[in-house]
Amino acid sequence: FFSRHTIFASNTSSLQITQLANSTTRQDRFGGLHFFNPVPLMKLVEVIKTPMTSQKTFESLLEFSKAVGKSPVSCKDTPGFIVNRLLVPYMLEAVRLFERGDASKEDIDVAMKLGAGYPMGPFELLDYVGLDTSKYIIDGWHSLEPNNPLFAPSPLLNKLVKEKKLGKKTGEGFYKY
Repeated sequence: FFSRHTIFASNTSSLQITQLANSTTRQDRFGGLHFFNPVPLMKLVEVIKTPMTSQKTFESLLEFSKAVGKSPVSCKDTPGFIVNRLLVPYMLEAVRLFERGDASKEDIDVAMKLGAGYPMGPFELLDYVGLDTSKYIIDGWHSLEPNNPLFAPSPLLNKLVKEKKLGKKTGEGFYKY
């Protein structure tokens, strides 16, 4: 189907690039290019190198990223790469603060925007990403690392997804739109 020179890349933020590469006969030509939404505005792309990705393929992915106007960072194939590995536990801890009654979701969002300089609070971001998407990522990581408390499922998040309150795309998540 494809030329032997073809490079394969996935934009996944939750699947392991190594597992995807293992389904091919050209593992040396497989890597990850994780873009961020909204893609036209966000400058970052994470370039993922598996143990089998050739240096030439990796360099081509970096060059491609720059050619399309992005700022690439590199990372090994670890769950969530860099940004989501830090971001998902942050969002889950915000949900846990709210679940325990430590603070309102509104106050948590305001605190992170005004106190940490984030453009969105964690609940606004969860609603923007989609609660179903976030749950899918968390569940996948939890299955990979079931003893890691950072990836423990959230009862409230699970409840909202079950109720089809998925965030902005359905008109309601943590907030009503």
